[in-house]
Amino acid sequence: MKTTILNQRVERDELMSRPYQQRHTRYDADELLQNPLIKLITGPRRVGKSVFALLMLQGKNFAYLNFDDNQLLEKWNEDLAMSALEDVYPGYDFMLLDEVQNLPGWDLWVSKLYRRGKNLVITGSNANMLSREMATVLTGRYLQIEMLPFSLEETMTWKNVNPQLEEQAAQAVTLADDYMRNGGYPETIPARSITKSYLSTLFDSILLKDVAKRHKVRNTTDLYNLATYLLSNFCNPISANDLAGELGLSSVATTKKFCDYLAEPYLFFYLPRFNNKLKLMTKAPKKVYVVDNGFVQSTAFNLSENLGRLLENQVFVELLRRGYIPGKTLFYYRTRNDKEIDFVTRKGSKVEQLIQVCYDMSSEKTRKRELDALVEAAEELHCDNLLVITNSQEEKIEWKGKRIYILKVSKY
Repeated sequence: MKTTILNQRVERDELMSRPYQQRHTRYDADELLQNPLIKLITGPRRVGKSVFALLMLQGKNFAYLNFDDNQLLEKWNEDLAMSALEDVYPGYDFMLLDEVQNLPGWDLWVSKLYRRGKNLVITGSNANMLSREMATVLTGRYLQIEMLPFSLEETMTWKNVNPQLEEQAAQAVTLADDYMRNGGYPETIPARSITKSYLSTLFDSILLKDVAKRHKVRNTTDLYNLATYLLSNFCNPISANDLAGELGLSSVATTKKFCDYLAEPYLFFYLPRFNNKLKLMTKAPKKVYVVDNGFVQSTAFNLSENLGRLLENQVFVELLRRGYIPGKTLFYYRTRNDKEIDFVTRKGSKVEQLIQVCYDMSSEKTRKRELDALVEAAEELHCDNLLVITNSQEEKIEWKGKRIYILKVSKY
């Protein structure tokens, strides 16, 4: 056991010595570490959860156990492991448990460590870590830290591009366009040529490992067909009834169940329509979004490129990064005249902001349509904080008595 833990220390130190791009998050690492609650780092596969944990603990005295190691799992003995950790990391202040869900009975062990006053940072497969069992065993004992693919801002930093510098303006435009089309998965940013094959393989892996295997789905063909259909119809409203009919699935109940499964590993998100009456909100179709635009380009069967939807999806994921929660603080909206508002954000019981996403506002007809919808919704929802996010246009305007900000996505 001690030899395995010593070998893992070498692995940990090697990982710590590599250069990494610091993540821009809303979390303060020092504040998190001072909190005695378990720090649970969740998110899709391959977005850098372990790296984030290592960077958070950089310069600290922390013990490390990686449960993605068969040697550790085969020899596992709780008492021997704790004794060996004291020898290998004398006087450690924190414990980092990587992929802890691979350990049978991990939840009870983690509970015991917490009761003993250990300051824990945990990362793992989100499908396991976000499951209902996690919430049941560790209710009220953990802080959830969500990791998503790199943002446009992080990608610009990685590439040493500053959109505010005039001499880098053209480079920033090219990079923003590339990001919108190919997304922000860390492995793909330095090597765009592999994006399609890498994300296509990752998509299949999430479906098979995080969904089909975990939930013992026998009919993987239906699951795969549903996932690819959702991907091809990203940013569109969907309902279980329509999906079941369109795809010939066995029942509406199965369709709902599969949709829930696909949301569990952070692959898809469903955005409800805003309505003060909960019953009406529940009945309305939800809009579907995907965690990264790269999946659309690598897997979806799109007959034509839709830059407007790619931009809208990008803005949706950015809103998630800022802490908005679909169905609680984030919605879409349809006015009484059936005009759609892409995003409604809410703070407490009040509507905070209305956001339209429009790739190109240069056409007078498009401009009128988007601005009229915003003004109409502003009056219905009593909100004057109005924003249009575009690919490249920027201005402040007065429209039918309302002030509207038009902002390009790289500034947003």
